[in-house]
Amino acid sequence: MRLTEILQPAFVKVDLAATDKQQAISELVDLLGAADAIEDVEALREAVWNREQTRTTGIGHGIAIPHGKIAQCTHLTMALGKTATPIEFGAIDGRPVELIFLLASPRDQTGPHIQALAQISHLLTDDDFRTTIMKASSAEEIYGLIAGQEAKAPA
Repeated sequence: MRLTEILQPAFVKVDLAATDKQQAISELVDLLGAADAIEDVEALREAVWNREQTRTTGIGHGIAIPHGKIAQCTHLTMALGKTATPIEFGAIDGRPVELIFLLASPRDQTGPHIQALAQISHLLTDDDFRTTIMKASSAEEIYGLIAGQEAKAPA
């Protein structure tokens, strides 16, 4: 799976207005809703927030991957936000978060959801790439960096 199969340039936002974890999640859910990628924005917002309450999705290195599954979601999709200032997310390394990958998936499709989580983690294990994407200043630049990195990897 390639992230560019589930992420569109319109689903990337640089300089989220959010100043806390719940606002950031809400802002990314709203981004998907505004693009008609999600039918039931409130159901997704609740699912992602409920999941976040059970265990942090802050995976370290300034990255979080909040996610939720809802029946009203017809296919896996993703939004990506870069914060204006780092946000406390309760990450496992104690560092605040700067990049937030939000996944929305159908309740009955576990495989693609897990593949997307793994692909995000794999992509961001490259220190140089992670540094480059965190320095990006526009949604288009971030999307292009992801597409370029994926193009280098075997399908």
